[in-house]
Amino acid sequence: MANRQSPKSIVLCLAAAAIFAAAAFAQAPSPNSVLGFTPGDDRKVADWDQIVDYFRKLDKGSPRVKVEEIGRSTLGRPLIVAFISDSDNIKKLDKYRRINAQLADPRTISDEAELSKLVKDGKTIVAISCSIHSTEIVASQMSMNLAYELATAGDPATKEILKNTILLLIPSPNPDGIEIVADWYKKTLGTKSEGTAPPELYHHYAGHDDNRDWFMMNLVETRAVTKLFWQEWFPEIVYDVHQQGQYSSRFIIPPFFDPINPRIAPTLLREVGLIGYKMAADLQAANIAGVATNSTYDTWWHGGFRSAPYYHNSIGILSEAASVQLMTPVTVKLEDLRRSRGVRGLADLTTPMTNYPDPWLGGEWHASDINRIEMIASRGLLSLAAKYRERYLRNFYDLGRANLAPVSGGPQAFYISKEQERPESTSRLIEILRWQGIEVRKVGRAFNAVGGEKERSPVSVPKDGWIVFVDQPQKNNVLSLFERQEYPHRLLPNGDAEVPYDVAGWTLPLQMGVAYRPLREIGELEKLRAASKLVESVNDVRDELGLPDAKAPFAKIKNPMLSSPRIGLYRGFTGSMDEGWTRFVLDTFSIPNYRITNEQMRSGKFECGNGLCDSVILPSDGEASVLRGLPASRYPEELAGGIGDEGVRSLKKFVEDGGRVVCFDRGCDLVIGKFELPVREALSGLKRSEFYDPGSIVRIEVDRGEGVPEEVPAYFASSSAYDVLPDAKNVRVTARYAAANALLSGWMLGEEFLNGKAAIVEARYGKGSIVMFGFRPQHRGQSWATFSLIFDALEK
Repeated sequence: MANRQSPKSIVLCLAAAAIFAAAAFAQAPSPNSVLGFTPGDDRKVADWDQIVDYFRKLDKGSPRVKVEEIGRSTLGRPLIVAFISDSDNIKKLDKYRRINAQLADPRTISDEAELSKLVKDGKTIVAISCSIHSTEIVASQMSMNLAYELATAGDPATKEILKNTILLLIPSPNPDGIEIVADWYKKTLGTKSEGTAPPELYHHYAGHDDNRDWFMMNLVETRAVTKLFWQEWFPEIVYDVHQQGQYSSRFIIPPFFDPINPRIAPTLLREVGLIGYKMAADLQAANIAGVATNSTYDTWWHGGFRSAPYYHNSIGILSEAASVQLMTPVTVKLEDLRRSRGVRGLADLTTPMTNYPDPWLGGEWHASDINRIEMIASRGLLSLAAKYRERYLRNFYDLGRANLAPVSGGPQAFYISKEQERPESTSRLIEILRWQGIEVRKVGRAFNAVGGEKERSPVSVPKDGWIVFVDQPQKNNVLSLFERQEYPHRLLPNGDAEVPYDVAGWTLPLQMGVAYRPLREIGELEKLRAASKLVESVNDVRDELGLPDAKAPFAKIKNPMLSSPRIGLYRGFTGSMDEGWTRFVLDTFSIPNYRITNEQMRSGKFECGNGLCDSVILPSDGEASVLRGLPASRYPEELAGGIGDEGVRSLKKFVEDGGRVVCFDRGCDLVIGKFELPVREALSGLKRSEFYDPGSIVRIEVDRGEGVPEEVPAYFASSSAYDVLPDAKNVRVTARYAAANALLSGWMLGEEFLNGKAAIVEARYGKGSIVMFGFRPQHRGQSWATFSLIFDALEK
């Protein structure tokens, strides 16, 4: 006969289980117990090693947390993610990952019954990423507080979150930057430099532009997170936590400002707004003033952490909290807020509006205030994700399924020819597409189609090359990357162009100089699809293009230069992103380069390795920044100042003695003025109502001395154009902006001011020379079509 437990023994067992569970949670360490302070405390900061150490200890102490390393940073630090959910879900992470991967590709689901079971069994996957911009450091600290609260709290709201969601918490996708900023802050506490930005880029190559890489995959950190998100977990919601300037609203959240990108599904924009309003309502309930919606940030541009999810059928959320000075509190005066005007969507910072009903009117502002706001916002998002779990999963599936429908009116596919002038660009383009989950197929059979973008013309396509069909789960990603952007013509009441959040155009194969063709009508489409073969390896592509095998994903490329010039790259202490991207391009193509410091500039010691430099590159930094550098009022003597007049004299002598200066965009202002060259900036003095281009692909005509100029797509981002003065000697224009129809993708107001102007000018100076690029030929490491122009300029 089976033993029966008495009611008393059952109660004792339950009590023992509760005590055991409480003891287990009691072992989960608090951030304070590990760090010796509470994250968010004034003038206290945890560096990356401390953050990783805390999360690993929390993993050991809580069954609700599992920490994994997803890669290594550019400088070799661990990049981690903390999975947070209830203990049963943590034990079955692989099960839930597989469920979400199926929902991400509706072709793997056979019928409604299978779908219903997946939706019933699945969890809402939420990703929260903190402090990609490392001087916006509070969120990285907040991540430890959020993780601890979810790991230990036992209230019903937390239990619902843990039961119905799996949180992928990334303390920062930029570990190197957190270490750089935290180390600088600790060193400068109590000095005049306390609270300043570090005197270097907070990402080895990209600095602030590490959040401009999310369709390009240049950075190892981007690729690690992209693999986690769009090859493995496919989160339904991605929340990117940022900070903004201290003289601003206290917090900006969705809905966002106009314009919208037409390739974002309307459902996603509604869901973005819903989460934003939930956050705003929760913050208002907590009596937090200064929260703005429908302001500043739009959804036009593709390449950010929170905008990339839209093209993967996911919800992307951005928040921006007003900053302190790293972890040092600030006092903001009412009159300073009143002076802050011109914010998109807000009359000013002190006037109540529908999207800003409770202005913050100044006072002390602490890192703990930012921490509190971000905690409330994160909890609000997680509560929605938990409460409406089935809705989020089904919407995610439905968006992917809708993308499989036959295309009406637009291209059915994009064809990438095997015959390419830039085979390395072609290989890299296909690698970029595949890494973010876009299907690229080897053609396999010849076929006929109707091609063209706006015009239509019959084309015969050979069996070689590659094809990207539009009707795949990432349809909107394919279209957004391959189509030419037409940014809306938006003017302010005074006629000035309204400044967008970021750039206006980015068409990827165009930037990269890859020959491709939109195909609108394809004969025997299904036979072509059946004959085509999914590209499984980039080396298969490289073999077709006649390139050597790559030893690893996104491997460095063989140095394309015929000679071996010694190249110096100017880098002061202001943290120039343009310098970083220049260095990135040279490193990617295995071209040795050497740093030229302010001191070397001033002393005239242009040393590159074991010899004198042949060329010195001046990246696109303003003249004042190069000459004056960092202010002595806030930085120590060894870091303050720029090259000064001494540096200008040394640079002149370097060129007079036979050296070459290659300058990009704003970096040429100093050379033109100080060297008194017979060249003038053609766009100087024009109002924003007359000429404006915030970031577009334009056509330039390059004179290679072979008769007909070569047309090349170049990237123009509020860049320069030149007039050569009459009777100028020893000056040659080697490229011009197209005389007509220069705009290829994006937006340009007043194109007539650009047409026909010089884009690249070479001037002899003494025994040496200067090559002036009016644009940035290495823009964000994306404009592969113009990389060869850099290499040509460096070949003496």
